[in-house]
Amino acid sequence: MERIPKPGEFYRHFKDKLYQVLTVAEHTETGEHMVVYQALYGDFRTYVRPLSMFVSEVDHEKYPEVAQKYRFEKVELEKEAENQEEPAWEETEEEPGLKPCVLAFLDAESWDEKLSILTSMRGKIGEKELDSIFLALDLQKGQGSIEKQLDEVEGFLKMQRRYDGSRLR
Repeated sequence: MERIPKPGEFYRHFKDKLYQVLTVAEHTETGEHMVVYQALYGDFRTYVRPLSMFVSEVDHEKYPEVAQKYRFEKVELEKEAENQEEPAWEETEEEPGLKPCVLAFLDAESWDEKLSILTSMRGKIGEKELDSIFLALDLQKGQGSIEKQLDEVEGFLKMQRRYDGSRLR
């Protein structure tokens, strides 16, 4: 198989959810290769599935509306973000009242990813979105302009990144 996923790579399931590959393991009894991967949403559950199923094509008879060729397709999150000319900041049908940028921020796995998303939100969000961010980070919301408050959040995220990085040494 030429489409063997590698640890750290990101994949989009044909039902439009993002996952990160943790490793490709070998079943102890059968020797079958298994992909261990983690959801990048919700409670970040970890899953395992046979490699052959992970790289298989979508059953277009069962799912005729799906445009994606493979069950899981590799994505480059940085490239995907660059290719979006202007993010859609409208409310989503799934979560009315929350803009996709806030959902992406809340679902971000790392402090770096949160910082990147926060940067892309500058000039595009209001008090309501800012309130959600402060609440999610368990921060006391300060006074001042939206930009000043975003600076506070950015400082907090950078501090968390430094703390986590030094703690692992």
